[in-house]
Amino acid sequence: MSSVPIMETLPHLSLGVTGHRGTNPAFSANRAAVTEALNEVFARIDGILAGHEQALAPVRMHSLLVDGVDQIAAELALARQWELVAPLPFGSALNLAINARPSTVADMEALCRGDMASDPAVESHAAAIREVTQRAQLFELADRDEEVAALFREALADPGSFDKARAFDTQCSDHVALAGRVMIERTDLIVAVWDRKVRNLRGGTGHTVVSALELGTPVMVIDPASPTEWQIYTRPEELAQPLRRGEDRLEAIVEAAFLAAEADDRALEKERWHGSGSHLWSLYRRIEVVFGGEGRPFRRLSSSYETPGAIGTGSGAELIGTVAELLPPGDKVADRLASSILPQFAWADGVSSWLSDAYRSGMCYNFIFSALAVMAGVLYLPLGLMEQKWIFASIELLLLAMIVFVTLIGGRLAWHRRWFETRRVAEYLRHSPSLLMLGVARPTGRWPRGKDKEWPEHFARHCLREVGLPRVRIDRRYLRDVLERVVLRHVQEQRAYHLAKAKRLATVHHRIDRVAEKCFLLAIFSVSLFLASSAGAALGILPAHWPGAGAKLFTFLGVAFPTLGASLSGIRFFGDFERFAAISRVTAEKLGEVEKRIKLVLSGNGDSLGYACAAELVHTLEEIVVDEIESWQAVFGAKHIALPA
Repeated sequence: MSSVPIMETLPHLSLGVTGHRGTNPAFSANRAAVTEALNEVFARIDGILAGHEQALAPVRMHSLLVDGVDQIAAELALARQWELVAPLPFGSALNLAINARPSTVADMEALCRGDMASDPAVESHAAAIREVTQRAQLFELADRDEEVAALFREALADPGSFDKARAFDTQCSDHVALAGRVMIERTDLIVAVWDRKVRNLRGGTGHTVVSALELGTPVMVIDPASPTEWQIYTRPEELAQPLRRGEDRLEAIVEAAFLAAEADDRALEKERWHGSGSHLWSLYRRIEVVFGGEGRPFRRLSSSYETPGAIGTGSGAELIGTVAELLPPGDKVADRLASSILPQFAWADGVSSWLSDAYRSGMCYNFIFSALAVMAGVLYLPLGLMEQKWIFASIELLLLAMIVFVTLIGGRLAWHRRWFETRRVAEYLRHSPSLLMLGVARPTGRWPRGKDKEWPEHFARHCLREVGLPRVRIDRRYLRDVLERVVLRHVQEQRAYHLAKAKRLATVHHRIDRVAEKCFLLAIFSVSLFLASSAGAALGILPAHWPGAGAKLFTFLGVAFPTLGASLSGIRFFGDFERFAAISRVTAEKLGEVEKRIKLVLSGNGDSLGYACAAELVHTLEEIVVDEIESWQAVFGAKHIALPA
């Protein structure tokens, strides 16, 4: 166990709700039964959670708070002491005005100003929205509020114009779909009250259901005509299949939200913290320095790891300050970055770096020890110490024993597996600030699945989920600041890192290759020289005793040079420097393209800068990160520490 504390992150179940408005005929005719069905489902979920001893954070309900199903589910969630989070498709004022359904421009403008509507029915709707909104955590997509408000005003001023109504509805649908995507990305299960009639109305209930299934998020569908007969779907194709009620699916989904696949989701805390790299296990880094062409190849190597407690005032201080400056007072993202996300990253990064050194250096030791063992076994020949051969045999045996020891300890301590797992955690968290600032998340069904264990994805997902959506009104100024000061800076730093890494590893590969080739050439030269001397002696050109006098030396050189060359080739093959360089080069190219796109957006006239564009750029960045992790783990996945045979 470590002496450096890890901030505990309690997992929680995250739900989303979507459904028909109060004006839907099927829903309005059966409103009480739908409410009872939702309450029964929520009670069943609470019952499943109560059946487990694991400490959990409160259930988090996401809702767009539209009148009808959304507001009913929100009230039921609040009554159960669940958290209520509202990703609104517009700023809160405009969202209130649109959902209150005013029929006049005057009422619309009054609601946008925060005043009361003159129409009692409209004001009744507005009051209900105000009441539930005040109790929710709001994430407001207000980047196009002025345009939407203008279209809304025009549509109300000219109620007979189909074109104006369609323009307004189209813009609204796009934003509702965006808010729905934010909700889907953060949930383990979407609860949808849907009559199954329309799927292609963008932003509608059917569209949200299909979108969730396409992203791998399960959906419980409650038919308002028969609300007790709910079903759970996990893929779009199942919507056409007659499925059973699926209580077992519900329990599995709820449990999967907080139980790690292998019951070792706290594995990171069990790791031992090392303040710096081990001199014993620095061989791999030494090889990179010697063959990397960076100068001073035999300088002292020292690698200290930034502690979780120091990162907030160290390398992460500028980022935390920027986040705190951009977000409104009272938001917890900056605080959670400082107290949880960055310390967890520092912990995982330090542990992974140490394990990486141990694993890769261990295998390099094995290749070098094997070469030295062969050379030690025949070194007595050129030295003429036939009577002391046992000494050289003992050295050979010791080196072989050291190979076995390194292999056993590396396997017993699972350096390879633990390095993979902790590195995945570190990389997921390294790139998380960009996602957190824009409310972007990887959907539950889209997280990579490890070959053996999935706790790293489970751990990282709950670290990010615990932070949640920022309490922020997203406008174009906010988007510009986040893209420029957080996302772009991170992309540039990572691109520079991968470019330098690609150059260094390519150099290491080619230099090791050249040295190995020279070893084989020297072996050919030494054997050829012996044969030439033997031929010369046979022809009387050279003294007859030369071949015999040099036979033992040439025998040793004929063994030593190929052995050294093979050992270096083994290190080159094991290290796979060329493929790692190629992976970093491709990653740098992808990051360079994202950098260009961000700069184009920032240098434009502003019309292209919207939440949809910014979120898509961050999603692209996240996909690059996942691709890079999967690529290098595919390279090293089968390269367990083993005997160099």
